[in-house]
Amino acid sequence: MLPEQTPRLRFLDIRGTPHDVGVALGRFGARAVRDVLMPSRAWREVTSRSAAADVSAMATLVRERFPRYWQELRGLAEGLELPFDDVFLWNCRGDVWPTAPGGCTTVHMPGPPHVVAHNEDGEPRLAGHCAVARIASDGGAVFTAFVYPGSLPGHTFAATADGLVQTVNNIRPLRGGRGVPRMILTRATLDCDGLDAAVSLIRAHDRGGAFHLTLARAGDDRLLSVEFSADAVSVMEVDVCGVHANHFVHPAMTAVPQRVTGSSGQRQRRGADLAAAAAGGGRGEADALKLLWDTGCSDFPIHRTDPGDPDNENTHATAVFRIGRDGLRWAVYDRPGASPCFDMGRGLEPAAV
Repeated sequence: MLPEQTPRLRFLDIRGTPHDVGVALGRFGARAVRDVLMPSRAWREVTSRSAAADVSAMATLVRERFPRYWQELRGLAEGLELPFDDVFLWNCRGDVWPTAPGGCTTVHMPGPPHVVAHNEDGEPRLAGHCAVARIASDGGAVFTAFVYPGSLPGHTFAATADGLVQTVNNIRPLRGGRGVPRMILTRATLDCDGLDAAVSLIRAHDRGGAFHLTLARAGDDRLLSVEFSADAVSVMEVDVCGVHANHFVHPAMTAVPQRVTGSSGQRQRRGADLAAAAAGGGRGEADALKLLWDTGCSDFPIHRTDPGDPDNENTHATAVFRIGRDGLRWAVYDRPGASPCFDMGRGLEPAAV
C-alpha cells in the first residue's frame, strides 16, 4: 500500500473509570481484532500459550499490584467481546513469546530543547485501524498515546499532561521471565510524575519481557534511554544524537541473548550514520523527520511501507516531540512529506480533528 493511499489515523477522546476506558478501547478495536489479528499467526501463537505457568503468575501480579490496569484489561475484553484470558495473553505477547514481531525506530537529539522522534511500526494490515487517543482514566494521569486495536496504551509513543514523553521500542530477547508484563510496566510509567519515578517503577518490579524506552520531561534537562529485560535494567543519559531500532545497544545489555533481525540491524546502522550527520547541523525536527522517513536502504528502509516487509511491520505514524525547559510541543504524521495529521501544539489534543 502506498503511503498516500493509507487511511488517516483517527483521534479518540476517552475518559471514565479504568473499566470504562478499557470498554471504549475494546469497542474501537473490535472489528480490526476480529478481521486482522485473530486470523493471524501471531494471535494463534500467543493464545496457544494459555496453559503456561508464567501466564498465571503474571496475571496474579497485575491483579494485585496494578488493579487499575487489571480493570482496564477487563473492560478491554468486554468491549472486544472476547474471552478475558485471550485478551490478557495478547497484552502479554512479548513476555510469553519473547521473539514476537514488533518494530519501531526512535531518534533522540539532546538539547535543551531535546528532540525525540519515533516511527511507530506494526502489522501492515492494521493500517487505517489505529488511532491517537487522549485518555483520562480515573485515578491516573491524563495522556495522549498511539493505540493499537486490542491493546492497552503505553507501549508506543505518548505524552502526559505533566509533560512526560515516552517512546517504546520492541526488543526480542531469547527468553522471558515470570514478572510483570512489559506492556503493564510501560502503561504504569505514564502515571508517573517524572523521570526518576518512571525508572524507579521499572527497577522495582520483576519483569516479564524486554523493551527500550526513551524518556524525557518538560522542565527536566535529562534525556534518558532505558533498556530492560527480565534480568536487568540499564539507564543511560543521552548526550549525543542517536537512534534505537529494536535490539539492546547499551554496553551493559549487549551480552543478553537476543534476536536481531536484518531490518533491526540495518535500521540501527543507517540511522546512526544519519544521526551523526545531523549532529553537525540544526539537530531539529526537520532532521529527525528526514531520518525517520529515510528509504535509502531499499531492502531494509527506516520508513517501512512494503506489505511484504520481512519483519511484517509497516510505519503507521511518526511522532516528533520538542521538549524544553518551558514546555512541550509535538505533532503526529501519518504520511512522509505531508503536514502533520495532528498538530498537538503544547497540549494533548489537536486544535482541529
